[in-house]
Amino acid sequence: MKTVTPNKALLPALVFAALATAIVSSLGMLLVPSISEQFNVDIATAQWMLTVNLLAGAVATPILGRLSDGPHKKRLLLVSLSIMFIGSVLAAAAPNFPLFLTGRALQGLSYGLVPITISIARRYVEQSKMQPAISSLSVTVSSGIGIGYPLTGIIAGLFDYSFAFWFGAAFVLATIIVVWRVVPAGPDTQAASLPFDYLGTTLLTFGLGSLLLAISEGPKWGWGSLPILVLLVFAVVILTVWVLVENKLDHPLINLRTLKQGDVLLANISAIALGAALYIGMSVSSLVAQAEESTGYGLSLPVLWAGFVIFPLSVGSFTANRMVRILAKKVGIQIMLPIGAIIMSLAGTLLWLLHSALWEILLSMLVFGLGMGASYAAMPALIARSVATQELGSSVSFNQVLRTVGSSFGTAISAAIIATHAGLNGEATATGINMTFMLGALLCIALGAALLIHTALRSSPRTYSAPLRVDS
Repeated sequence: MKTVTPNKALLPALVFAALATAIVSSLGMLLVPSISEQFNVDIATAQWMLTVNLLAGAVATPILGRLSDGPHKKRLLLVSLSIMFIGSVLAAAAPNFPLFLTGRALQGLSYGLVPITISIARRYVEQSKMQPAISSLSVTVSSGIGIGYPLTGIIAGLFDYSFAFWFGAAFVLATIIVVWRVVPAGPDTQAASLPFDYLGTTLLTFGLGSLLLAISEGPKWGWGSLPILVLLVFAVVILTVWVLVENKLDHPLINLRTLKQGDVLLANISAIALGAALYIGMSVSSLVAQAEESTGYGLSLPVLWAGFVIFPLSVGSFTANRMVRILAKKVGIQIMLPIGAIIMSLAGTLLWLLHSALWEILLSMLVFGLGMGASYAAMPALIARSVATQELGSSVSFNQVLRTVGSSFGTAISAAIIATHAGLNGEATATGINMTFMLGALLCIALGAALLIHTALRSSPRTYSAPLRVDS
């Protein structure tokens, strides 16, 4: 059995580190117009600040997840945070757009922090507190985004975009200090030093990067354009080769065999669908909040206040995480996934039918947060109890990648629908907004129904209360 020395400050320190992901992730959507104006580029070009961050994060996350299964967890976390700090400073002080994009790419490592913190928690947190700790770390990002968006809006509204990135740099620097002082030092003696899968990493980098680039740029370049078609074909071929290679290796970057296990597969499918639905809800709500009232749906909120539209998401997510800790002991952690999906279905339906007033969007975001908190708390906990400790980081990181892929699909779907139903000047119309919200709601409803049916068909209720797996 693993030996654990109780450290009351460890979990708060890991939560603080995971919160850095949320803060850095918030330095995006609201700032696109400011970046466009600052560097004298059009909005489509400015949105590359989102694309490069997403691409870098999607590539870095599985690599960091695999490395977090190794012995140098603290060093990995500190190095990742240091690169994020450099990226934040570079983005804040960049004199031109290419250097700014470089900083945003370096900030993409934030996506890989959560799998590292979960691996550290699995190793050093007491067994009785392990499941709540893992759930809290998973939900921290979604809760923090609801705080990060208002902060970004306030800072950018009162000052300019660079102050928001300087704030991000300061937060990451504080995180480095906390991690350095609190997280156990030295190598993890119980972790195996395995050879790194360079071939699998290279294949996944090109395959996943091509796929996400095609999804992100498809609405702008045209889904039938030659570059998009080439990227999609290339991605399919490379990812197919990657799967074949990974299945033959003894120590692959991601052990695809573990992904076939029931709970892990369930969590991964849910990650894609809920990631898409959540991003549709957040992005389109933000668009509605800032659009002019003359559009027929806009609320005309300045950037200073637009970020607060997402704040109820944090409140709901934080509340749900506390409820999950209680309910999971009675009904099991797995049932929280369909419950969360059903609550998100309600939130999506509310957004679809009611989004003409500020209170309606705020209420929908609150309900979204409740559902998201329950779902996101369940996913890594299900994975953690189904895979061995030496596979936890890579398994959780792959789930994180699938959330990112889902978010990309949500971005592409939203952009495609809005572009198809655009006004005379290319602006979003009420019809496009309604259809996008409707699709997000239907996606949640379909997943929630499928999860409920799956739960009802399970043969033994003991599955819900299965203990966390602990390796000796």
